[in-house]
Amino acid sequence: MSRRRRIAEAAFAAAALLLISPLLAAIAIGIRLSDPGPILYRADRVGIHGSRFRMYKFRTMRVTPGSRIAAPDDPRVFAFGRLLRRLKLDELPQLINIVLGEMAFVGPRPEDPWIVEHAYTDADRETLAVLPGLTSPGTLYYFRHAEPLLDANAAEASYVSGPLRRKLALDRAYVAKASAAGDLRLVLETLRVLVLGRRAGSASLTLEV
Repeated sequence: MSRRRRIAEAAFAAAALLLISPLLAAIAIGIRLSDPGPILYRADRVGIHGSRFRMYKFRTMRVTPGSRIAAPDDPRVFAFGRLLRRLKLDELPQLINIVLGEMAFVGPRPEDPWIVEHAYTDADRETLAVLPGLTSPGTLYYFRHAEPLLDANAAEASYVSGPLRRKLALDRAYVAKASAAGDLRLVLETLRVLVLGRRAGSASLTLEV
């Protein structure tokens, strides 16, 4: 990504944060009323060229030890958090990461350092050549087809042995031929899926972009 585009994305993310600030405040109040603990969840993630950064999300789970990966029916997720996760509103604080230059709107989703260290092949590390993003072909595949099928009793193991491989393959293909036009199509498709649900549209865009 060029420096000019990175600055433009940061400016757009800052404007979006300002525009949706009432929604962010309402979500923060809802989390505070739903479960004791912090409003934001700060997750260590691996970014561009293997650098570490702190990714921000709205907290949707009780503060208790557990798997790095949450299945859809994970008992740690409180009721309001379940709504936020279904609508993907818990991801909105990552606009801060875009402002900071740690993420982009489109790019492979950043993974937990443990998963990168223990589950990534050399080929998979090609996805670290670009900024991680809010959405990507692999992200859409995972949300549409794989996330609902995770084993609640072994979410992390079923993720690493199953959808992670397909997700990374799609994102490697994205990195190899990323373009501004392709990124725009991915953003529009992501918005469409969020509005209409997991099965909105066909899977072709996810596989071809």
